[in-house]
Amino acid sequence: MEREMQKQQQEESSYTVEQLVTFNPYNPDILPDLENYVNEQVSSQTYSLDANLCLLRHYQFEPDRMSIQIVSHILIKALMAMPAPDFSLCLFLIPEKVQMEEPFKTLIVLSHYLETGRFHQFWDEAAKSRRLLEAVPGFEQAIQAYAGHVLSLTYQKVPRAVLAEAINIEGPSLDKFIEHQAVNSGWALGKGQLIVIPKNEFNHPELKKSGGDIVPLEHIARIFPILG
Repeated sequence: MEREMQKQQQEESSYTVEQLVTFNPYNPDILPDLENYVNEQVSSQTYSLDANLCLLRHYQFEPDRMSIQIVSHILIKALMAMPAPDFSLCLFLIPEKVQMEEPFKTLIVLSHYLETGRFHQFWDEAAKSRRLLEAVPGFEQAIQAYAGHVLSLTYQKVPRAVLAEAINIEGPSLDKFIEHQAVNSGWALGKGQLIVIPKNEFNHPELKKSGGDIVPLEHIARIFPILG
């Protein structure tokens, strides 16, 4: 029996964390591996929502082993994944009592500002927690990309000043951001201080095609005899 357990432990030690999450997610022995994997995601600027959710579930069963730093890093990485709903998915697994404590309370406020497009308030609040957020490389760039995404869904032509406020940069850095968007997303400089954004179904509603609004001709043909 003991030999079989040792063999199983040796096999599990050869698995990647992603494999452990897939094949044996409820094994409490993988908790340290999951925590180390969060640190690895931070240092390597990678991301695994499944692994992070798995760790949060383990913390639900063993709250005494919860690491505030690890959970805060998970939530920050989830913010960086917006507009995906990862932050809400993670928050659902964190006890409400814990959510009322710092730094989680601040991260929830930041999430609210991002979800409602209140970028000026977001950057003001983020500045107060710079030490917390800078512990996760790439955070600022990820939020700037998200803000650019939101603006592209809202504006046909966005004033330069509005863009500068939304992504919290100006001057040469702002020029570089616009150049990057021009190459990768088709943005262009318009007249005056306007940036022209390519048409999409959100900033140009007439482009939106809804299959539910289109009635096939054969269906109409069937209606006429009934009406007659």
